[in-house]
Amino acid sequence: MTALLLGALGLTLSLLVPGWLARARWTARAPGAAVVLWQAVTLAGILCALGVALAGPQELVHELGSGRPVGSAALIVALAVASLIIVRLLVSLVRVTLRSRARRARHRMLVDLLDSADEHAELPAELRVLDGPLPFAYCVPGRSPRVVLSGSALKVLDERQVGAVIAHEQAHLRQRHELVMESFTAFYRAVPRPLRSRVPLEAVHLLLEMVADDAARGHSGSAALRSALEVLGDAVSPAAPEDLSGSAAAERARRLERLTGADNRSVVVEACAGALAAGLLVLPTVILVVPWLGRALMAWPL
Repeated sequence: MTALLLGALGLTLSLLVPGWLARARWTARAPGAAVVLWQAVTLAGILCALGVALAGPQELVHELGSGRPVGSAALIVALAVASLIIVRLLVSLVRVTLRSRARRARHRMLVDLLDSADEHAELPAELRVLDGPLPFAYCVPGRSPRVVLSGSALKVLDERQVGAVIAHEQAHLRQRHELVMESFTAFYRAVPRPLRSRVPLEAVHLLLEMVADDAARGHSGSAALRSALEVLGDAVSPAAPEDLSGSAAAERARRLERLTGADNRSVVVEACAGALAAGLLVLPTVILVVPWLGRALMAWPL
């Protein structure tokens, strides 16, 4: 029964919850808490898969009333499947991390070579300015982070707008949002193709943009950031996952119009999202796994 319940919970978290969470309107009010909830959903789905792999064979042996040899074989199969899941996730994480760091290192070298920031001495030291006709802004995270602006952006944005854009990119760097995206990308690539969904990737990317918007809003105000978004549009950082869609600047601008000052409801939403995230990780473990583990330790033919 434990394996069946964990399987049902895992399928729900994998197939039904992402669509609902991506469409939920409250996430724009508390994007940071929504990212934590997305992480909890993903981790809980992984734990459910591991739980099914470990509990299923033991429960099947118990139902069939098989003897010691069959039980030992079932134990080996369960451990092998669980190990395969873990190894696949770790290999995917290592590949994504190495590929992302190599791509960022190459890009960092290029922007340093093409930099013309010495013409703008008043700007931060980590800023790099690239000549070009299109206005854009992004950051290159890592140990030696860079904030990259185009010369065209500096021409069309005023001082407050430039400050808002830089504060937005610095928030990405300070809060290490690239690590969050790498973890979701690794999970996406580890899942078998028929079960893959880009919904978590795109939803979390947009939420992280909103988190950085909130930091910039506190620095320069909503009006400056909103007008800068209208100019810059959906420019995507090269550090973003491959084939990821734009940052939905129009949606972010509409959100900034709705947000005015402090909002007590946001605190309530954050608390509820945090409690739900904790519940997703703790309750299945306490209610399902712990009782099963006690029975399994006595039933496995070791």
